[in-house]
Amino acid sequence: MKTYSTIFIIAVFILMFNNLFGQKQIPYGSNKGKFVTIFDKKIYYEEYGKGVPLILLEGGLKNIGNFSLCIPALSKRFRVIAPDDPGQGRSEALDTMTYDLLAEYVSKLIDVLKLDSAYVMGWSDGGIAALILAAKRPDKIKKVIAVGANYTKSGYVSSDSSKDTLQLIPPDYQPPANDQKWVDGYFIANKTNWRKILNDRMVMWYQEFCFPKELFSEMKIPIMIVSGDRDIIKLEHSIEMYRLIKGSQLCILPNTSHDVFSEIPDMINKTAIDFFAKP
Repeated sequence: MKTYSTIFIIAVFILMFNNLFGQKQIPYGSNKGKFVTIFDKKIYYEEYGKGVPLILLEGGLKNIGNFSLCIPALSKRFRVIAPDDPGQGRSEALDTMTYDLLAEYVSKLIDVLKLDSAYVMGWSDGGIAALILAAKRPDKIKKVIAVGANYTKSGYVSSDSSKDTLQLIPPDYQPPANDQKWVDGYFIANKTNWRKILNDRMVMWYQEFCFPKELFSEMKIPIMIVSGDRDIIKLEHSIEMYRLIKGSQLCILPNTSHDVFSEIPDMINKTAIDFFAKP
């Protein structure tokens, strides 16, 4: 494995994988969810509460359990719908992975569940998919919160333009004997091909553009860009996206990293409830 800058190691390896190694796993929802078939793949989702649907979109190498500190309060105000991304949790993997595909699966889920309208809050990869949905499904989506999202690779605090970035986890890596739980917890339906899923995610992360800049002009619904002040996404990049989306709002959370849903769940809940509740 090649040597990278200290910032890169901390920002990308530790923060993006902090729930994978050596930490107590967050309980995974209620495990009483359902499956829907979308484009011949079984997609798992859980529901909590009643009211206007609020779709929570997880980040890369996450699952529904990463929202467990926020779901109880949110479900008192909304019908929370939390799907697992393809290849993560209990959802079947795709042959490849792109942000457009992530958004397309959520778009189809909205139709399959016959939702008249919905709010969407996405985190990291889910935040990027949420922004794409804001442009492509204004017929169904009323408001969007994108947390820790970026639209270009240069938006990361530290980025590496070479393909060597994909060697962050060596090809011969095996989970430590006492850490098999991260495979069990994050790739429940895909334990035999987790390495390909991981590689596909990393390829997706380091594409030059997550979506074209021109897409911002198509985002007409209310949108809030949220970022931690110590996020792996550059503060300037979050501000740029905020300025590119007409009428959007910007929220910078103090003393917070990329993991806002575990670090300050009460604050992110209040931010979301206030934003979605206002006309």
